[in-house]
Amino acid sequence: MDKQEKKIKNPFANFGLSKDRDYFVENLSTLVSSGMPVVDALDAIGGEIRSKRMKKIINTVKEEIENGSAIWKALERSGLFKDYTISLIRLGESSGRLVENLKVVSVEDQKERIFRSKLRSAMMYPVFVMGITVIIGVGIAWFILPKLATVFGQLKIELPLITKILIAVGAFLGQYGQFVAPAFILFVILLIYFIFFFAKTKVFGEIILFLTPGVKDLMKEVEIARFGYLLGTLLGAGLTVTQALDSLSDATDFVKYRRLYRHMLVSVEDGNSFQKSFSSFKNSSKLIPMPIQQLIVTGEKSGSLSDTLIKIGENFENKSDTTTKNLTIILEPILLVIVWFGVLAVAFAVILPIYGLIGGLNPN
Repeated sequence: MDKQEKKIKNPFANFGLSKDRDYFVENLSTLVSSGMPVVDALDAIGGEIRSKRMKKIINTVKEEIENGSAIWKALERSGLFKDYTISLIRLGESSGRLVENLKVVSVEDQKERIFRSKLRSAMMYPVFVMGITVIIGVGIAWFILPKLATVFGQLKIELPLITKILIAVGAFLGQYGQFVAPAFILFVILLIYFIFFFAKTKVFGEIILFLTPGVKDLMKEVEIARFGYLLGTLLGAGLTVTQALDSLSDATDFVKYRRLYRHMLVSVEDGNSFQKSFSSFKNSSKLIPMPIQQLIVTGEKSGSLSDTLIKIGENFENKSDTTTKNLTIILEPILLVIVWFGVLAVAFAVILPIYGLIGGLNPN
């Protein structure tokens, strides 16, 4: 119940602090590893942080620790960290491995930044191209179509359907363009937000991305790399399988994979093996390929599950590097075809009536 309340309460409280948080984790790990007490490390980090909000959070954490609170509890109350981070720090604090587990937290944060960066950089090119296309399209429709509508409206010939549509759109925009164009751009922005970012509807955006050539391969490789690294590292640090799977389901960005991890969590809690957990989830091989599942099952049976998962993470991180580099080459023809269809439609609408007018002037 506490966990649910923590997630629901004020989700935007720490919005915009991701870079400061990364800096905090990295430096806390380094300073504590050098032998500096946690309170002194917090003082040192707080002196370097510029964000007033982050300074306040660090001071609050420091005061709670000085008043006898456990480190993990003080960090949990800050709301800055994911559950698996708190679990690692809690386990490290209770087992005397706080320094080692802080290093693990730092490495996992770095990996998470790398994975997210790959997805953002991969989507930057298509988003940029489509954004420019929409802006140019709105500009043409707003400033050029009304003038073309006036010209074609004066022609004494039968106009093609596509040209009639062009004239109607041009006339409408000529009269209401100052309202329609901004409203359309706002609509596109809201549509993108609800499809790709809003928690309750972003599953539709995932479906689109998982159907896009190149992008679906990158998303799968990044998620399997995260799966291997995070699950392997958490198990290696001493978390139980159920704790690690619970943390993994909270860490992933993809609804499909979250459902798989939740299913595995329930299945393992019921006493089932990874093999049975995979086989009882419909189409699990589409999310985690069968050869990878077999490697995981083999690692589980041999007692080397943590090492096997980390190797899988390394392998798929290398694969995702190659896919990221090739993604522009894969997407470029698709984007060109989309832009080409838009240009072709406008060209036909303009050229066909001109061709008909020239034919009407022919004396024969």
